[in-house]
Amino acid sequence: MNSKDILLELKFKAIRSSGAGGQHVNKTSSKIELTFDLENSVALSAHQKTILKEKLSSKLTKENVFILFCEDTRSQHRNKELAIKRFLKIIATGLKRPKKRKPTKPSFASLKRKAENKQRNSVKKALRKRPELD
Repeated sequence: MNSKDILLELKFKAIRSSGAGGQHVNKTSSKIELTFDLENSVALSAHQKTILKEKLSSKLTKENVFILFCEDTRSQHRNKELAIKRFLKIIATGLKRPKKRKPTKPSFASLKRKAENKQRNSVKKALRKRPELD
């Protein structure tokens, strides 16, 4: 994955933001909407696309377009930078392979401790019963 190629495929749209800013917020478009067309991306291989479609399925539209909003700051430029950073982080974590689990056996000591604990609990619970009167 080359991040420079992906950045060329991003589309940005500035829209009016809500929140802090007073009158300023009513006349400036500081909120950034970042869109990335995963289906028609040239920067990603077919294998990477299938992985991302699977992992980011809840964040994609029906047309496999990824949309990200950023309205953290009052500055349009700062919001754009933050949106790009978030996008690259999401893509990188989506493409990261999980570590393969190595199956292990419990140690002899841990098995022994478990058996002793079970025995102790068994005795404790047996003592809770009413005594049998013959």
